[in-house]
Amino acid sequence: MVESASEADVLERVESLEEPLYNPFIERYLIDEVRNLRDEQQRMRAELIKEITDRELSVADRAMSYSTNTVTYFFYILAGASSLLVLVGWSSLREVKDRVHKLADEQIRELVATYEKRLDKMEAQIKVRGKQIKENADEIERTNEIHSLWLRTSQEVSVEKRIEIYDQILRLRRDDVEAMTHKADDVLELREPQWALNLCEQALSIEPEHAHAHYQTACAYAMMEHNEQAMQSLKTAVELSNSYYNEALHDPLLAVLVDTDSFQALADSLSLS
Repeated sequence: MVESASEADVLERVESLEEPLYNPFIERYLIDEVRNLRDEQQRMRAELIKEITDRELSVADRAMSYSTNTVTYFFYILAGASSLLVLVGWSSLREVKDRVHKLADEQIRELVATYEKRLDKMEAQIKVRGKQIKENADEIERTNEIHSLWLRTSQEVSVEKRIEIYDQILRLRRDDVEAMTHKADDVLELREPQWALNLCEQALSIEPEHAHAHYQTACAYAMMEHNEQAMQSLKTAVELSNSYYNEALHDPLLAVLVDTDSFQALADSLSLS
């Protein structure tokens, strides 16, 4: 952890900057990528609706054709039977006619029931797909908002303001481990080690092998003078990412650990590897 700079130092550093803190072309690229993703989702939705509509029309057309052919064939049979049974009597002809109508009604009902089941299944699939499209659109909008908040943190000088921005990010995405660990970093600058430790524990419950969370845990324990626990957390962070060893060498919060035998053993293990 680097000690908080005074306001005069911060202003002097800002005046001496030779290039911007961030590149607007990178932001533009990300925004374009998100917009392209949104357009692709809209195209997928339009294609899905068109395909479903075509299928529904095809099903309706087949059902109508089948019904028409069935009725036509039955009337052909009825005409033939009428010709054969005209000599038998009108009573037999009436029975044949009623039976034919009954069979036709049964076939049509079965056909309608079959296509109703298929349409119900298609409707359920459409609802699921529509829900997925809406969730994707919401996620894109949330990602855009979170991205803009991260840009604000890179430009914000006040620790308290940055913590407020991290809280906004966590309200949008509760399991954002990066926001938790960066918030813990700023909380340590306010000399609140227990608060920072709680944030790190919450982050590690989501992502147990998050190196930055282990490093911030070590800083919090060191500030509370729990050196053994701090060393254990630092060792875990270095095992996950060797770069944290060099950072620990220059971090004032971990200065109490640098001269210990445990830290020297950690340095020796890195040199051997």
